[in-house]
This record gives sequence, C-alpha cells and structure tokens, in this order.
Amino acid sequence: MQRFSAFALLAKSLGGHQGWSRQWRLATPKDAYDVVIVGGGGHGLATAYYLARNHGITNVAVLEKGWLGGGNVARNTTIVRSNYLWDESAALYEHSLKLWEDLSQDLNYNVMLSQRGVLNLAHSLQEVRDSRRRVYANQLNGVDAEWLDRGGVKVFCPLINTDESLRYPVLGATLQRRAGTARHDAVAWGFARAADSRGVDIVENCEVTGFDIQGGRVTGVQTTRGAIRAPKVAIVVAGHGSVMAERAGFRLPLESHPLQALVSEPIKPVLDCVVMSNAVHVYVSQSDKGELVIGAGIDSYNSYAQRGSLPVVTSQLGALIALFPMFSRLKMMRNWGGIVDVSPDASPIVGKTPIDGLYFNGGWGTGGFKATPGSGHIFAHTIAHEDPHPLAAPFNLDRFSTGALVDEHGAAAVAH
Repeated sequence: MQRFSAFALLAKSLGGHQGWSRQWRLATPKDAYDVVIVGGGGHGLATAYYLARNHGITNVAVLEKGWLGGGNVARNTTIVRSNYLWDESAALYEHSLKLWEDLSQDLNYNVMLSQRGVLNLAHSLQEVRDSRRRVYANQLNGVDAEWLDRGGVKVFCPLINTDESLRYPVLGATLQRRAGTARHDAVAWGFARAADSRGVDIVENCEVTGFDIQGGRVTGVQTTRGAIRAPKVAIVVAGHGSVMAERAGFRLPLESHPLQALVSEPIKPVLDCVVMSNAVHVYVSQSDKGELVIGAGIDSYNSYAQRGSLPVVTSQLGALIALFPMFSRLKMMRNWGGIVDVSPDASPIVGKTPIDGLYFNGGWGTGGFKATPGSGHIFAHTIAHEDPHPLAAPFNLDRFSTGALVDEHGAAAVAH
C-alpha cells in the first residue's frame, strides 16, 4: 500500500492529483480463467476476494458491463443489520455483520462502518407483537436485539415524534445497536483493490452476452470483448438475474422492481441512528456529509428503470415529516432508483444452477448491501468446493420446488 505524509497528500492534491497510483489494474481479459464472475458489484467483488484469500484461487476474472461500482452497490442506502426473523436468515446476516465489523482491517481500506444502531418502529398492537417476536428470535440466535417502549424510543432518538394523537403513533421499536451504515463506494473499491492485489483481473466495460454450454456443462462465456473459457462461471448480478439466467437457458423465479431513494441538502448532525418504519413506509439516516438519506419500499410494478417516481417520493416524504416534523423545511437535492430482484419468499438464491459449473448468487431484493461480505464469503466457498456452504444451503434454487421457503417478507418489507 502506498503511504503518504500529510504534507505529501496536500502537495499532490494541490497538483491536480497527478501521480496517484491506480487502486486496481485496468485488466485486459485473457482467453481462459479458472473462474469467471459475471458482475462487478459488491457481491461479485467480495466473491473474487474470498476465492483468492480463503481458497487460493487467483486465476479469476470479474466482468463488469459498465464501470465498477456503477450498479446497485452505488444505488442503495448503505444500511447494515442482521436482525432477521428466521434462523437461516439470521445466521447468514449475522455472519455478514461479523465480517463487516473487521472489514476495514481485513481489506486495509476504510469502509466507514458506523454502528450507530437501527430502530424499527412499531405503530400498532400487531406490529408490537411481531416486533417482540423478532427480538426474541434474534436473542435465541445470538443476535443482539432489544425492545424499547415509546419512552425508550424517545430517549434513544429524541427527534422522533411520539405524540399519541398521530395517525400512526409510535408504540415502541426494536433496536439493534451493532447495526448501522457503511460507505457503499468504499466497500466496492476496498474489495476491488484487495482482490486485484491477489491477482484477480477486474475487467470493466465487458458485458456478458451469452454462455458456452456443452453437454450440460458451462465451458465459458461470450462477451463484448470476445470469448473467455472457464470451467466455472458465477452469475452475481443485481436487477438482471433473470435476464442472465435466460441467456444461459434456464428460468429463475425472480421479479425485478425499481427501488427508490433520495437525499436532502446537508445540515448539521442531528440524527445519530437509523430509523425505519413499515407502517408509514420510510427509513432515514444521516450521512457523514450531513445529508438525510431517505428510502421507502419497492415500486409495485416491474421495471428496469433506474429512476425515481413522484408518487413514491411524495409518500415517503409525507411519512418522514410525520415522524420528524422538523425536517419539513428541508430541500431535496436528488433522487435515484436501483433495480432489485425479488424472489417469492424475499430471500436470496445462492448456489448451483441446473447447468454444471454455473453458479448463481442473486435475488437479494432489498437486503443486498448488508449481506455483501457474508454473501461473497459463502459463495466463494460454494464455488471452490462445488458444494454449498452450510449457511448457503437453505437458499438453494431447489427450495421453490420442495416448498422449504425462507419467508422474510416481514423483515424485508422496508427497502434498505
């Protein structure tokens, strides 16, 4: 790692940032690799890194159709948590959260993890019951979780409007203190640099247009930069999982939806936690730059449009003002949309496909960012050993025919 003194950093910045070394190489694709990873987002880069670090597989190419970090890893609201309901989900996301806690040191790159705590508000007696049930389930699984009554919510986050006359009064909230946020682009860059330093080729502007399959086994991919041979190919794309599967000749039970968010003008630090609400359907945190990062649920229609829409924006802003009246005078600076693949049980698909040597990791819906290191870790194990990692096993594709679903609609109802 190149190190500079404070004076040297200042000198280079005043000089127009000339002479900075690249964080990863501009790799030219080779004719063949041991593993080809389709998708240069957080999950794809994490998979490549853990293949190299944990399993010694370094002859790996990560193929990204655009620029690295230009997809969903840059189009999310950066929330990290592990308080999922079912045992299978809690184990996977808690594994990921533990990796998050050491990730900056592991990658030697500051991913700006801020464990500021996440509040999930309850506004009805049914939500109170459901929330407390999730707290108890978390605690049984060794995941930190607390229940706060209305007074406890006000103490933890004084800005929240807890007036009992509200249409959706705050009756309490779950709290995961270890949860919080991380910097999305730093995560992508950190994994990219770490993977590159171990010999992984990261190839940008290289779209996969097809798969070479012989005798039911994948032998390589067709790209806009030529054919690449590989005995193992991993599809790790967000928002276009079903498209890639169709190019390989099989179908996936996924639907793609736009997921919107927006940010406000920067203000002084006032909100030091993440607040989420299913009933009024908004969640909000404050970035290090002072902007409020605001999100809501997915659009109900299917689309590949990476843009926002007025009905969702007005709804989530109305919900925001109900919870935080003081934000009513803020100006919104920009909004955007990502594309999320949602499975029938709102849980991901991780593992083998009907084609030998072809693996799939996707369908994370609104939970993809928080799972980034854990997803890459277990997927790399699955690829290296040609057998599912124990944490990945419940999320195989066969569950949709056996009926062994992992229904996480309740924990994933608010997009994040």
